[in-house]
Amino acid sequence: MLILKSSYICYSTHIKMSKERKRREALVYHAKPRPGKIEVVPTKSYSTQRDLALAYSPGVAVPCLEIEKIKDDVYKYTNKGNLVAVISNGTAVLGLGDIGPEASKPVMEGKGLLFKIFAGIDVFDIEVDAKDPEKFIEAVKAIAPTFGGINLEDIKAPEAFEIEQRLKKELDIPVMHDDQHGTAIISCAALLNALELANKKIKDARIVISGAGAAAVSCTRLYKSFGAKDENIIMTDSKGVIRKDRKNLIPEKQEFATDIDVHTLKEAMINSDVFIGLSKPNIVDKGMLRSMNKNPVVFAMANPDPEIEYELACSVRDDIIMATGRSDHPNQVNNVLGFPFIFRGALDVRATKINEAMKMAAVEALAELAKKPVPEQVNIAYQERSLSFGLDYIIPKPFDPRLIEEVPIAVAKAAIASGVAKEPIEDWEKYRVQLAQLIGSDKKTIRLIHDRAKSSPKKIVFAEADQLDVLKAAQIVIEEGIGQPILLGRKEVITDLMESINFNGEISILDPKSDAQREMKDNYAKLFWNEQKRKGVTLYEAQSMMRERNYFASMMVKNGDADAMLSGYSRNYASVIKPVINVVGKNKGVSKIAATNMILTDRGPIFISDTSINIEPTAKELAKIGFMTSKIVEMFGIKPVMAMLSYTNFGSSKHHNAGKVTEAVAYLHRYYPDLVVDGPLQSDFALNREMLNERYPFSQLAKMNVNTLIFPNLESANITYKLMKELNKNQSVGPILLGLKEPIHILQLGASVDEIVNMAAVAVIDAQKKQKK
Repeated sequence: MLILKSSYICYSTHIKMSKERKRREALVYHAKPRPGKIEVVPTKSYSTQRDLALAYSPGVAVPCLEIEKIKDDVYKYTNKGNLVAVISNGTAVLGLGDIGPEASKPVMEGKGLLFKIFAGIDVFDIEVDAKDPEKFIEAVKAIAPTFGGINLEDIKAPEAFEIEQRLKKELDIPVMHDDQHGTAIISCAALLNALELANKKIKDARIVISGAGAAAVSCTRLYKSFGAKDENIIMTDSKGVIRKDRKNLIPEKQEFATDIDVHTLKEAMINSDVFIGLSKPNIVDKGMLRSMNKNPVVFAMANPDPEIEYELACSVRDDIIMATGRSDHPNQVNNVLGFPFIFRGALDVRATKINEAMKMAAVEALAELAKKPVPEQVNIAYQERSLSFGLDYIIPKPFDPRLIEEVPIAVAKAAIASGVAKEPIEDWEKYRVQLAQLIGSDKKTIRLIHDRAKSSPKKIVFAEADQLDVLKAAQIVIEEGIGQPILLGRKEVITDLMESINFNGEISILDPKSDAQREMKDNYAKLFWNEQKRKGVTLYEAQSMMRERNYFASMMVKNGDADAMLSGYSRNYASVIKPVINVVGKNKGVSKIAATNMILTDRGPIFISDTSINIEPTAKELAKIGFMTSKIVEMFGIKPVMAMLSYTNFGSSKHHNAGKVTEAVAYLHRYYPDLVVDGPLQSDFALNREMLNERYPFSQLAKMNVNTLIFPNLESANITYKLMKELNKNQSVGPILLGLKEPIHILQLGASVDEIVNMAAVAVIDAQKKQKK
């Protein structure tokens, strides 16, 4: 065994890429395969001359004339109602400062991406070369007719205050400076819940605010809206406590100046109940924490390095309720919990502004959501047994699917109640369904899979590591913390390839054919022979088999020297699956293994089975494929809603191919009554619930969104998933093997680097699940 550096414990805590590698990775991500992160996609047909004549001249003149007569019809005939401008002048970009409008563009594109994936909102990012507030305001006002809302971003204080106030007053569409109000809304929801856990009232809480910028001012104002008292608030800046006797204070600081006899942050912290950090790293020490009252609430939100490190704070006070701006600690105050959903609700009722009532409604919705039972999908995504309201869960997780329903509805209702909605919603249940469907594409699925894998990484043996793409994937797996690769193949080839891609790190390389692995091979051969000797396998044959990488890798997993295995990149499926089955075998009760592919579509993940193994399954085998697939769907935190497919609907054909599916459905209904499944169904009826409900209202799928499709044979399933990949450019995760005793998965021939990385994450999740059992 060649070990470049051995330290699995060090690996599992954290793996740090070099700064240069991170830099290069970020640049490649933004530059390839095409520059930028967002694009404009047509929403109407454009395939014929008739389509083009309607899209542009002469047909386009008709809606133009209608809008000329009734200006509000612009919402009826254009995308204005779902279009937000993310606008910046680049004067306060992240922690980079004043870097200019061009340099701010990647951030604004990133913001647009978040709007789209979390709330289905389209975005144009606009970078304005104007530091003078008046010029900036005039530029925004001039382009405002294009948009349904405006998100101001990364504008330095105090200019940000004037710009937002003026635009809110002078425009009739929602305007919000997210740097101010996003942080305020999320932190306020967390604060209300933290104080509830501490058994304190916000009106009585002594609150120390570290920082006096746009976010700090907005946070403090919102806390006051919920009952915080001026006499209990102490705000500090780089000069110390902002006191009434200090000269030359700007209006925003005057608003929070105190006459309490304290002058430094250290003095302010004594007998305080709440610390809100919006300043800089490591300014709070142990003594300051100890001086706070019982059950202190500490939000250290400087990013990436907080005002006090999470571990240090928790070691000093075991009664602390803490939040940070980081995703690697509980209670992350993340603006993505707010801005997509706030604008969603505002746009959908055509609100003329985002007012205090709407912000307060968002706060209350977020605070209340954290107290509700958490969906299993969220528990699984964050590798939690059962998240529940408490010290480590005072604010929802960013990937909670309920956010898209709860927050926009609360904001929309507040807009209507406060009189700023121009198009009130009447059917709230219908609106809830529409919101849920907005994020059906679930592009976050891959992120959830990776995050879950990273929560408890496992050792993955890559059986074909002397292939460049496999090695590239292994590099990503170790750098991202998804797992610890073990590389199988020719040592000299692997090391040369590693050098060519600058792959360094803590990694093991094994060559089953080399003398260096003789002891392992002999041990594996004896173990395998003892199991197979009464099936005609000799010791010599077992020893020969262990020189073959798939036998060797399978034995590593079976023997506990690896947790999971990937193979199949350069070899046909049959040649890989045979040694795997011979070595590890099938789960108890499984007569035949199967495979499913998860296809990421605009309507959400769709699982397709059997894509790789069973050519012509019987009715009973088809039913068992369906049941095994349902367990994989559940592994990803999704409730399976299954359609058994055929060319016919509900037995309208008496052909034995259709009859087989009917028998399989009956078997599932009899032995697994809790499984939501029906059929036989044609694929269009299975995926179109309105059509299904109209023709076959008796089906339990009629009012549900199907997410699992079981095909009657291998050729139909395999052809379908590959057509979806190539024609629709849907991402596929799989094939995911069903029914094996061990977490071993076989890649499709010539899989891409991304596909291998995704399958590595799936293998880790599978290992996590099997080890729990």
